[in-house]
Amino acid sequence: MTERATQPDGPQVVIEVWSDLGCPWCYVGQHRLRAAIAQRPDADRFGIRMRSFQLNPNAPQQPETIEKAFIRAYGGTAAHALQAERQMQTIARGEGLEFSLDRFGANTFDLHRVVQYAGDQGRGFEFFSDVQDGYFAGTLNPYDSDALAGVALSVGLDERRVREILAGDEYADRVRADRAEGLELGATGVPFVVLDRRVAAPGALKVHVYGQLLEQVAGTVPSELAS
Repeated sequence: MTERATQPDGPQVVIEVWSDLGCPWCYVGQHRLRAAIAQRPDADRFGIRMRSFQLNPNAPQQPETIEKAFIRAYGGTAAHALQAERQMQTIARGEGLEFSLDRFGANTFDLHRVVQYAGDQGRGFEFFSDVQDGYFAGTLNPYDSDALAGVALSVGLDERRVREILAGDEYADRVRADRAEGLELGATGVPFVVLDRRVAAPGALKVHVYGQLLEQVAGTVPSELAS
């Protein structure tokens, strides 16, 4: 269930996921998608390819509290932001996911540039997922180059390359191109999932709904595997 699906000897069904780091529904949605795939005995047929989609391309580079980031993006007050966060916390915890309210928001462009590199190495989804899990658990600062280099190393990437990328502007055009392509395909936000370039699924769907979509694009599980 990795980016290797794009290789000739990889899984037969490529699932593209347009996502952004600070999107809580992306966090919940990717875990639901993984659960749906894991329920199939032929899970190895599926490969997930991360695609970049900044929800707020004009977000500041300097990290700010979630309350300030929320108000900047959606308006309202700090009370509205806290209410929305607590609602998402309840949803996430109900699915066994950590969800810290003590997080910071900032521009995610540099992270997406590293995700592009990770994807080239067959580790895009794994890298992004680990960063996002740490971010929402409140155990990782995704805006710190040392932290990103550490995650990269843990998933088998070259941490020196990650530092080089963060120090320059490599993959910038690809990050922008991913967002443009997502918009062309009908994305109005994220998560936005495209299965086998045949079915588009906006939003964080329930596990059983993702399962239905997997069956739609890949067929029912072969009887010899289901037994």
